[in-house]
Amino acid sequence: MNGVPVVIGVAGGSGSGKTTVVRRIVESMGDDHVIVLEHDRYYHDHPELRLEERAALNYDHPDALETDLLVRHIGDLRAGRPVELPAYDFARHARRHATDTVHPRQIVIVEGILIFADAALRDTMDVKVFVDTDDDTRFIRRLQRDVAERGRTMESVIEQYLSTVKPMHLEFVEPTKRYADIIIPRGGHNAVAIDMMLTLIRSLATR
Repeated sequence: MNGVPVVIGVAGGSGSGKTTVVRRIVESMGDDHVIVLEHDRYYHDHPELRLEERAALNYDHPDALETDLLVRHIGDLRAGRPVELPAYDFARHARRHATDTVHPRQIVIVEGILIFADAALRDTMDVKVFVDTDDDTRFIRRLQRDVAERGRTMESVIEQYLSTVKPMHLEFVEPTKRYADIIIPRGGHNAVAIDMMLTLIRSLATR
């Protein structure tokens, strides 16, 4: 790999379409040139708590995440060093023992709902993208994902959304839109906005 990696932050509310936007970047630049660092890999581990207690924690508050470790990992990748990414089990609300080794590549994508809420993490990014989607659409997508992919019940997803996800979105996620360099309205299917974003990323990656 030549040069320092370009770091792209992709933020937005839960279910906004961040994954679709990230996928478009990866498809455009090529798997061999991109690393994706999901912020929700970095949830703090709480082995001292029972499963019921871990399930009751607020996972949508910035304090739930070990963001300083993510910042260090980005620094290591920019310095040309491989990193060991934590892996998280969403059904057990706990980190897995195994980690995932990744090596530096041309582009590092940082993805998550709260990645713009931390100044040190924001400062690592060359481009900050906010994916903006209406609340109803985001909730439906989160409900479908958590039931299908994370082993959750519909009742638990609804309860969590009303008790923490929605209020934390209003307090910590929505206000960070002001830090974005690019805002993509209507989620990951806005072809014009995504093409403009990709043009900028390609220019940065080839500078």
